[in-house]
Amino acid sequence: MMVQTPLGSMAPLAARVALACALLLPATLARADEGSWADIRASLFGETRAIEDGAGVIALEAPYRALDAATVPIKIVPQIPQSANRYIKTLTLIIDENPSPVVGTFRFSPDNGIASLATRVRVNAYTNIRAIAETNDGALYMTTKYVKASGGCSAPAGKDHELALSRMGKMKLKQIGAWHAGQPAETQFMVSHPNYSGMQSDQVTQLWIPADYVRTIELTLGDKPVLSFEGDISMSENPSIRFFVKPEDSAVLHAKVTDSEDRVFEQSWPVHLEPAS
Repeated sequence: MMVQTPLGSMAPLAARVALACALLLPATLARADEGSWADIRASLFGETRAIEDGAGVIALEAPYRALDAATVPIKIVPQIPQSANRYIKTLTLIIDENPSPVVGTFRFSPDNGIASLATRVRVNAYTNIRAIAETNDGALYMTTKYVKASGGCSAPAGKDHELALSRMGKMKLKQIGAWHAGQPAETQFMVSHPNYSGMQSDQVTQLWIPADYVRTIELTLGDKPVLSFEGDISMSENPSIRFFVKPEDSAVLHAKVTDSEDRVFEQSWPVHLEPAS
């Protein structure tokens, strides 16, 4: 005998099922994310090397829900100063569920003054984003943010293919605020490059575009290296990096960029300092 259930009595059940699914889905995603991290960790740092909680060393800022998965803003704020005795030597950005999870590794020195960093990345699926700092004594510290975004690695490029290629390698440097000798000063470096992920197609021809991305960035002030980057496809189109330097005089800031096709782009800018008061 079939029992007829009033439609109204089904509503609470449906609501309970929907609620259960909503609660279960993040947990399922989190478990998948943690499984990815275990493999990434073993590959980069080994299974036994300690990674400490990053609280008190670095903080990571990222949107919980990204407006554009192809250009997700990321900012790392250091909690310790850069000094000759103790400083953040490297910073590795990881996006667990990206096809190529390691965005890249940034290298600092005491000459940065502040090991702050801001850039934009691609996020391909709901995932944890991790910032792992290594201090000069070899200790590792990690902070994590969960970000809701998807499709960033296959999102169409912002410019058509021919225009992107014609602008490739053009660079800009922006001094932010007044720069004074011996004091940390913020700057923004930008390089025009489509940073193709290998998962995109030309919007005109609909043909697949092979991977073609910025592989290394080397920034020096005078004869001192102040920041370098070695990365992969997870950096957004037209890479942009905000960072700090500590100028001692009106030196020249030089940039050298190498991409995955072994093209090399170089440019220099004179540094303008405020006169001593």
